[in-house]
Amino acid sequence: MNKRAILAALVGGVAMYAWSSIAHLVLPISRVGWSEIPGEQPVLTAMQSTLGRNAGLYMYPALGSDSMDQYGKKLAANPSGVLIYFPPGRPAMEPGQLITEFVTEMLDALLAIFLLAQTSIKTFAGRTGFVTMAGILAAIATNIPYWNWYGFPTSYTVANVTMQVVGFAAAGAAAAVVMKNRALRDA
Repeated sequence: MNKRAILAALVGGVAMYAWSSIAHLVLPISRVGWSEIPGEQPVLTAMQSTLGRNAGLYMYPALGSDSMDQYGKKLAANPSGVLIYFPPGRPAMEPGQLITEFVTEMLDALLAIFLLAQTSIKTFAGRTGFVTMAGILAAIATNIPYWNWYGFPTSYTVANVTMQVVGFAAAGAAAAVVMKNRALRDA
């Protein structure tokens, strides 16, 4: 990739991060599909007394060494789901989370623009469309399996796919503006 393509990727990453920040901090789309536990305090107390300081991703009921037939019986008789648990004391938002998100958006844009640089696409619409398609690929590769295997709500899945695709579209449009009609590949 040439210097202009790298600049396009950086500008695209900033555009993607800006969209992600707006989507998560300002717009209600980031809360679509989430529910609150009614009268949550007894559940929180039970989680804390059972899990204590053991942060982690938990599946319930536990699969353990059960056969699929035994696990099916557990599922028929018990509630099921996934739980991400943190013990008390976690801050609402840490600078490291924002930095990780920014670096992730930059890498997403860099990889998408690298792929774009392998093509001969020269129009604004073509470049934006290519990067948007990369976003569709990324969004379905993560969100659809979570919906399928773990039961993430359909509304949550659609909202998160939308947020990712719009982020890639923003990155593609920003990169296309920087690139104009110039070749992305080194001569």
